[in-house]
Amino acid sequence: MRAFQNLATPCFIIDNQEFQRSIIGFQEALNSRFVRSSVGYSVKTNSLPYCLQMANEKGCFAEVVSADEYELALRCGFVKDRIIYNGPMKSHDTFIDAIINGAIVNLETHREIDWLKDLPNDDIFKVGLRLNVNITKVSPEDADCFDDNSRFGFSDGTDDFHEAIEQLSKLSNIKLSGLHIHRTAHSRSINFYRNSIRFACETINKYDLNLDYLDIGGGYFGIFSDKPTYQQYADSFKDILSEYGLDNLEVIVEPGNALVASCFSFLTEVIDVKHVERDLWFITTDGSRNDIDPFFRKTDYLKELITEGSDVIVGQQIITGCTCLESDRLFTMTQSPLLRIGDRIRYNNVGAYTMCLTPMFIRYLPAVYSWDGEDYRLVRDRWTVIEYLQKSIVL
Repeated sequence: MRAFQNLATPCFIIDNQEFQRSIIGFQEALNSRFVRSSVGYSVKTNSLPYCLQMANEKGCFAEVVSADEYELALRCGFVKDRIIYNGPMKSHDTFIDAIINGAIVNLETHREIDWLKDLPNDDIFKVGLRLNVNITKVSPEDADCFDDNSRFGFSDGTDDFHEAIEQLSKLSNIKLSGLHIHRTAHSRSINFYRNSIRFACETINKYDLNLDYLDIGGGYFGIFSDKPTYQQYADSFKDILSEYGLDNLEVIVEPGNALVASCFSFLTEVIDVKHVERDLWFITTDGSRNDIDPFFRKTDYLKELITEGSDVIVGQQIITGCTCLESDRLFTMTQSPLLRIGDRIRYNNVGAYTMCLTPMFIRYLPAVYSWDGEDYRLVRDRWTVIEYLQKSIVL
């Protein structure tokens, strides 16, 4: 047992119950509307082995986008026919291995179509095809710019998608089994998914495709009181697919942010307080903006201060990280009690992409603890110089 106050900072904390609630919530929503549906855990969003193992135990597929992630999923207990393999960074050997062993493999590149020729000819192998989605054309009200296009998938705006289908049809041992339409809009609106699925349905009918599944991808909101629910997403999927007579397809989703954002927090501690101008204090913490905002886009966070309080009210406090970067500034407080060394700040909803994108800059990977409602348990120890050097060739 380890008390919250005794956790070594900086560290990430995963709430087991919140993570499981998110997974089960999406599964139940899909099951209420579809005979066949699957939830694929997006490994790229958070590749912590502890999360992969828990997602596997809760019946998720592993959605991977590289040979490294494919191998990681296997090492974390996923069997090959419970893997969804996407993206342009597949290796030839893992690509062939995944298809032969029944994984859901969505073709992304022309070289993958060529690789299909290396499969045995004594069986029929199923593959999916990723369809290019230009949000400006498919769902203009959800577009972020004048031409919100995509570099992923085969485009039906040119001959690319048609030619890919033609190439697959010439391979006697290949069946086109599914369509992959993953594209994320910042709005994450019900409207966006309705329009994307409508585009997929029109494409399926245009080419008279006989498919087994539609992989809608990810990008959903998680469990927030003022955002669309998993049930509302599932209902919208059903409405559009039924409109086109395609609700018999297996529906696959690949949520990442929706599953892991809300269940992770990041705990830091104040290590220094500097009074640099008449009414300005810099508060240095042992965490970093790199840990929770790797794109450096945010100006504030969902956070809580863990402090005994101070009687001194100051005009401005800028909360900073531990790096030597001037830009490592997290947020500003005005007319507030002055923080003191030893006070703690907990940042919530920080599980999506942050841990995968945290650089090993100045300080290596922080520890991760799990919380089961009663106890904290170390599930990844912090990296030290030993871990950093483990693959190096040192003279």
